[in-house]
Amino acid sequence: MTKGHRITVEPSGLHVRVVRDGQVLAESDEALVLRETGLPDRYYLPPEDVRLDLLTPSATHTHCPFKGDASYWSLPDAPDLVWSYPDPKPDVAAIKDHLCFYDVEVS
Repeated sequence: MTKGHRITVEPSGLHVRVVRDGQVLAESDEALVLRETGLPDRYYLPPEDVRLDLLTPSATHTHCPFKGDASYWSLPDAPDLVWSYPDPKPDVAAIKDHLCFYDVEVS
């Protein structure tokens, strides 16, 4: 990590739910929270808690120097709504194959 940049990953201990247009896309009590300097907290959900049958793999891939290469999934009206790191950097290995949504409900 560069000086002043920090990432932590830990169990969130919260109930995380993702709803879009009235449809539940994901719901988990096992989410991980990733905290990264200068960015909002992100919740990474295990794949078994995500409605993968509703998502379509996207051609989009991005690279983060701290987390690695991300793959994306879309809904018909929401491109690149979800991402994951299939082979994350060692410092964030816990998020491997977990999925992250831009907007979540946390309770």
